[in-house]
Parts: sequence; C-alpha cells; structure tokens
Amino acid sequence: MDGRPCRPGPRVGDGNWIAGVFRTSAAHRAGIPSTGMPITIPHVIPGDPLRISASTFVAWKRCPDQANAMLRGIYGPDSRPAFLGSLAHRIFSRHLNRGPIDAEEFDQACREEIGASTLNFKMGGLEIKPSSLSGMIEEVRGLYDRFVRFPGAGFEGSEVPLAHQTDGGVELVGKVDAIYREDVGGHRLVDWKTGELGDPVDQLRFYSLLWALERDEVPVCVEAVSVKTGESHRAHPTMEELEGVAAEVAAMAAEMRGSWNQGTALERRAGPWCRYCPILEECPEGQAAEALIG
Repeated sequence: MDGRPCRPGPRVGDGNWIAGVFRTSAAHRAGIPSTGMPITIPHVIPGDPLRISASTFVAWKRCPDQANAMLRGIYGPDSRPAFLGSLAHRIFSRHLNRGPIDAEEFDQACREEIGASTLNFKMGGLEIKPSSLSGMIEEVRGLYDRFVRFPGAGFEGSEVPLAHQTDGGVELVGKVDAIYREDVGGHRLVDWKTGELGDPVDQLRFYSLLWALERDEVPVCVEAVSVKTGESHRAHPTMEELEGVAAEVAAMAAEMRGSWNQGTALERRAGPWCRYCPILEECPEGQAAEALIG
C-alpha cells in the first residue's frame, strides 16, 4: 500500500448493489457510454469479433503472438500451481460469501469446490490422484489461514463479472476477485494472488477501465495482494490513466485484426512468461528463454 487516503471517484448512473451483486441499467449492461463518464474505446479497423480479457491484454503487452494464440482459443497446459490457485480463489470467495470455514470442515469444503467446478476435470489432465489431493488441500489451507487475517470491512461482492461491448465488435471482459466499499465512498477492487505479487499494474489498470466503462465510476482504489507473501500494490486510478488504457486496448484490437485480415505474423518477445505459453513448442525465442531461465 502507498499510504495515500482513498478519495471517491466520479460517479453517475443508476447502478446499485443488491445482495452483494451490482445491478445496472439496461443501457449500462449494453455498453452504451455514459455522458457523465467520457471514456470510450477508440474505433478500430473492422474485423472479426474480439473478446479481450485482462489476461489477454497483459499477454499482448508482453508478447503479441502469445495473446494472439489465446484469442484463437489456444492455451498453455494446465499446471499444479494454477490448480492450487484456482482452488484457493474458490475457497476465498466461499469465505467472503458464507463466512469462516471451520478447520474440521476445510477438507470437505475444498472437495465440494473442486466437484462444483472445472477443477474436477483438470485433476485428470494433471494426473492428480485422490490419494495425493490431501497434500494439495493442506497447501490451500495454509493460504486460507493467511487470507482470513486480511480485514473484510466494506465487502460487497466476490468473483464479480464485468463486461463491456463496444460498437466496433470489441468486448472487454473480466472478473474481479473482491469488491469493497471504502469509508470515504466509492469502491476498491482487489485481486488476490496466491503466488508472488509480480507486476500487476497492467492487470489492475484493465480492471479499472472495465469498471469505469460498466459502472460509470472510476474506482477509488485498485489493489493486488499476494496472500502467500503479504505483499500488496495499491493504486488510485485517474481519468488520464484510463484513457491511456482505452487507447492501448484499441491498439491491441487493431494489431490483432490487422494480422488476421492480412495474414501477417505478430511479434514474439521472450521472457519468464514463456514457461506456460501455448505456442512454446513452435517458438525459438521462447525456447531459448526457457533454457536460459531454467
């Protein structure tokens, strides 16, 4: 955290929270820009529909061709850390919505969350046997024990889906881990990390833009928190920053459509993100980075 007080962001519109879920007008849900929130995605060249998430946006800023693969439905292999992270997020959401999970019920709670989600199918691909699941559940328990120490005042919703459709066939989508109402007014958006904090700036800015487009409100704060290490990064979005992100989203859409329309290749940039890249096997740059990083 940076120690700066949170200040209410500008807000217009008729949205309101009911039972932890934000409800907006039909106009907002349709993605019609508000006259009071003058942020829009600039027009881009015509082409196929695009569905841009925070993960594809971050991937584009790192390696355009990796983002291209994700947009074409090609994803990297499942991994044990990703499985653990997904299960931990479901447990965090369960805690926020239902209350604390008793120690003696924790194992069963994890198994229920696995059974009620796609994690049940991913166990096969990762060759996770029921006999080895208990050890993984204990790892999640360790994260949960840290998670419950974070203050929960002002909580209003978890796993909150957001979507904004532009008039150019570009849809922005995302899901915010937790939403809190700040004492000074406005909302704080939180993204839980179950590993290292990393660099969450681009992801948080994307969520800030999507929230502003969909809710007619600039978030007071956006925050990424590593439950594992206790590290956090908090930012206070500004209109100028959000306009910059909107321009970047338009640039991404234009680059993707330009490549698809003309059949041209996109740039590849190597880095730590290559490890689970869906096109690693056909990317010499990524393979060289993996060999160097180990």
